[in-house]
Amino acid sequence: MKQVTKLALAAVVSGMAVNAAAYEQGDWILRAGAVTVAPDEDSDSIVLPTAPPTVLPGVSVDNDTQLSIIPVYMVTDNWAIEVLAATPFEHDITVNGVGIPAGSIKHLPPTVSMQWYPRGGQKGWQPYVGAGVNYTIIFDEKVDPALAGALNGLIGATEADLSLDDSFGLAAQVGVDIPLSDNWAINAAVWYIDIDTTAKIRTDVGTVAFDVDIDPWVYNVGIAYRF
Repeated sequence: MKQVTKLALAAVVSGMAVNAAAYEQGDWILRAGAVTVAPDEDSDSIVLPTAPPTVLPGVSVDNDTQLSIIPVYMVTDNWAIEVLAATPFEHDITVNGVGIPAGSIKHLPPTVSMQWYPRGGQKGWQPYVGAGVNYTIIFDEKVDPALAGALNGLIGATEADLSLDDSFGLAAQVGVDIPLSDNWAINAAVWYIDIDTTAKIRTDVGTVAFDVDIDPWVYNVGIAYRF
């Protein structure tokens, strides 16, 4: 039974590949779906101005999933330009070691890539690889009350503010469109994006700064439509 199911699935996929039109120069492709940013962060330690200094082992950043909107233009049958866009991501930040919620941030990570389609001009599946640049805009940074309370106890701070610098870096990706018809396809893609920032915690008794390499893996699953 399992073998029959596999053969039937293969026949369906083969049929879709035969009936699907090839990607060609001048085509527009719009991809949309669910995109997850999963940070693979590496954070500097946080050195608080106490006597002696209190050292905290950096921070961690959690995952978030949003709606993706990804337009693509086929410059030739094999080469395309893609823009990765999405609704704003929101991440909670936690102080490592002590488990204190540090706060939260929102960001937009627009990424422009040049893509190569090895099967461009041919019917069927359309795998691709790409490389490009990313500019991450970080905004709406908030300090968690738990961190504010800890800073009050450790250094006597009565107010605290969190900020993170925007980031510019490189990106690489792989993906595939699996055709359902001449115009519709299922899309799956993954990016690795270089996002490096400096975080600053400003208080009324001083400012603490530390570098955070967020460097996320980004996963998209959705649909694609060829115009």
